Amino acid sequence: MTEQHTTAETIWQAVAAERASLVGMLHDLPESAWDTASLCDGWRVRDVVAHLVLATQVTIGSLVVNLIRARGNLDRLIHDTAVRLADRTPTADLLTDLRATVDSRITPIGTMPIDRLMDLLVHGQDIAIPLGIDRVMPTSAAQWSLERVWTMGTPFHARTRFAGYALTATDTGWTAGTGTPLSGTAAELLMVVTGRIAPDR
Repeated sequence: MTEQHTTAETIWQAVAAERASLVGMLHDLPESAWDTASLCDGWRVRDVVAHLVLATQVTIGSLVVNLIRARGNLDRLIHDTAVRLADRTPTADLLTDLRATVDSRITPIGTMPIDRLMDLLVHGQDIAIPLGIDRVMPTSAAQWSLERVWTMGTPFHARTRFAGYALTATDTGWTAGTGTPLSGTAAELLMVVTGRIAPDR
């Protein structure tokens, strides 16, 4: 990764562009599509959208309350809060709420701007793929996110799960790991290391 391409400002610009693009894609969906199962197990399209909205609204107070409600399980907290918001919010309002986040630069405690970008890229595919929509990931953004997932540990533990593999992004030259070759575009590898698609050697 080149230093000039990974400033916080550049990442936030990419976040805004991705949010705006996702709003545009969702705007054209029929109401029924919002209840389609996403690539996230147990999440509908509307739940994923609610999660992306909530990511810009997290406070320490709400985090503590919802963590207690989820009995200390962070994954359950993330899922349940998204579903609750999705269930009580009309589709048009969810879309309006997501549009309002386009320029948000809020990062939940313990996260960084790149996490917001990675989340948007992957969740955009979680929505698009089941609906048969070809949603193109910007190459640079996909590589930055791939690097982040590879180095971040929890929740993906990519380096542990893919120990023994040599990953190569065919479109950017990004490489990581040693062992059995595993190649694809940066976008494809991002979907692999986040557990969305099975590795294809």
